[in-house]
Amino acid sequence: MKLRTNRRALIGLAAAAALTASSLALLHPTTSTASSHREAPLIAGDPRNDNTDVYAFVSPDKQDTVTLLANFLPFEEPNGGPNFYTFDTQSRYNVKIDSNGDALPDITYQWTFRDEDRRGNTTFLYNNGPVTSIDDPNLLFRQRYTLQRITPHGVTTLVRNGIVAPSNTGAASMPSYATLRAQSITSVRGGGRSFAGQSDDSFFLDLRVFDLLYGGNLSEVGQDTLKGYGVQTLALQVPKDAVALKGDAKRNPVIGVWSTVDKWSPQGFKQVSRLGQPLVNEVVLPAGLKDAFNSVSPDKDAGLPAVVKRVTSPEVPRLLEKIYGLKAPKTPRNDLVEIFLTGVAKDNGPIKADLNSQILNKDAGKLRPSEMLRLNMSVPPTASPNRLGVLAGDLQGFPNGRRLTDDVVDIALQAMAGAAQTGKLVDALAAGDKVDANDKAFGMSFPYVALPGNASVNTGSAR
Repeated sequence: MKLRTNRRALIGLAAAAALTASSLALLHPTTSTASSHREAPLIAGDPRNDNTDVYAFVSPDKQDTVTLLANFLPFEEPNGGPNFYTFDTQSRYNVKIDSNGDALPDITYQWTFRDEDRRGNTTFLYNNGPVTSIDDPNLLFRQRYTLQRITPHGVTTLVRNGIVAPSNTGAASMPSYATLRAQSITSVRGGGRSFAGQSDDSFFLDLRVFDLLYGGNLSEVGQDTLKGYGVQTLALQVPKDAVALKGDAKRNPVIGVWSTVDKWSPQGFKQVSRLGQPLVNEVVLPAGLKDAFNSVSPDKDAGLPAVVKRVTSPEVPRLLEKIYGLKAPKTPRNDLVEIFLTGVAKDNGPIKADLNSQILNKDAGKLRPSEMLRLNMSVPPTASPNRLGVLAGDLQGFPNGRRLTDDVVDIALQAMAGAAQTGKLVDALAAGDKVDANDKAFGMSFPYVALPGNASVNTGSAR
């Protein structure tokens, strides 16, 4: 079968991302640590506005909907009180949708926040007794949010006064955190559901990839570096037609997804963070372009020569050849250019499928090469998901969107080592980093992310 869409620029970006992740880490060991966790100099000093990961997938239990997730504020230590974790009230958090391939947002879902702080000068506590409900008076600090849908035709308020799920401060303070989470989920005008609050960090990997590619001999693998840490999650589930071109997901099933943060300054709101595919800004771009990338829209990407150069002549395959003796594929890597920047318009290695996504091939003149997470909503959820996604024949997996269970680091390394070019997995990398799943099980219903823990990471037994 043949993949017929330019909007499914699927594996290449992931490949380019993780591959260059390794290379830049070797050259500049002080830069970044995880999937866009502290990925650029300026945003590293502003963690509340730092995108860590974006996910987009057809909802497995409601297949007429799509779920969009964006995480922020990396490395939340569960016991980080007495002032726990919040969204920035001086910022606008966005999830943006491109439905026609021009790399500009056709739909923006925007969250803004306000504080309800009842502590005053009487106590330092976050809560002064057990919190058994989301509106319990024992909860002394709480945030609320407004969610709006912005299009060229106007602004619609989807949620007013939504309640942010609090930080999980411990078993004595919050004996049933799952109850608090459930109570914080709210309906969305026009159909769907919304959630904002703390969750377990869904990204899983062994970050010792930065130590000469797992120690130079694959001896440094098997430890989930992000185990026990939390993040702030924005989650939205909406009907597929709500995000499709002309409101018709059957005819126009491919969308591009990315997240941004606009922060207030005396000069007005300025975009300070951007994330689509994992690892891109962190490891594809050189340090001198990272802050600039965070400030621009995807339609500017084609004017960044470093992106094209990193894809056509990636460094990681050469490092794999030098360190592990794995022969690097020949350059220029046109397979990655097609997948990463222009989309796949013909059979390309393992990416072979008729996915009913002809719209951007038909309108190729309008297609603008760009970086974002692309999702084909016509692909139904897989009964038995494979963590290696498209490379393993699971067409609903990364990089066709991104599910919580997708092992993006192993996928990326495989693709860069040649799997995206040959259609065969590289046996020498079959074990990957030996972190194949999150330490906590994901949920079976919205918002799907795992509940945040309440034990210190340094105990070695974070719950």
